[in-house]
Amino acid sequence: MRSSSVPELVPVLSPGKHRNPRKGACFMEFASYLAGEKWSDQPACTHPLLAGLARLVNDNVTDDTRVTMVELVPRVVGLNSPDPRLHAAICIRAATIALPLSPRAHQRALAVGLLACERYLEETETTLPEEFTPLIGEAFAQAPSAEQWARGFRRGLTTHPKHFARRAAPRIVLNSVDGVVRSVSTDSDVVLRRMLAEAIGDCERLISAGTSREASPARAS
Repeated sequence: MRSSSVPELVPVLSPGKHRNPRKGACFMEFASYLAGEKWSDQPACTHPLLAGLARLVNDNVTDDTRVTMVELVPRVVGLNSPDPRLHAAICIRAATIALPLSPRAHQRALAVGLLACERYLEETETTLPEEFTPLIGEAFAQAPSAEQWARGFRRGLTTHPKHFARRAAPRIVLNSVDGVVRSVSTDSDVVLRRMLAEAIGDCERLISAGTSREASPARAS
């Protein structure tokens, strides 16, 4: 069962890895602590890509912002599923937030990544909820030259689902966080915290919907 609250005596969130709770904890080490798993920044309780995003955000915000992220930690405990849509959802959420804010080189990389997300969904024959439909178009509208460059770059390329999940998706998430950090026109702490919170919310809704569909036949019998 997923933890619903943070206990009173907890490790202090700080950047990087920590040997044990007495030394502090990054976001995902804290999640392993709440889940009762072996101390790790890669616990089984959380989807690996979401955990990767959480580690990156944890390490790239200030101490003041990191303190406010404690309330998000219990939400990732138990937030894991083999649903192939999760990789695309996390990438699309992160990249569409980062694309308009990022330096030009990052914009091109993120635009390529978003096109790869679209191709991944086609290859896996899956679709995301309607709320995702306008996100890529809205991001491209704010960086049209990056979209044009990316479409030329990706022309004729395919996206193998396993390659996307293992290699492309983590790179998209990394470029998203790095692009926001390198932005000179925004408060990166605010944007990164929002990026993580919205990605968590997306995963919660997708996993909840998937569980509901799986349970329907049993209720009907």
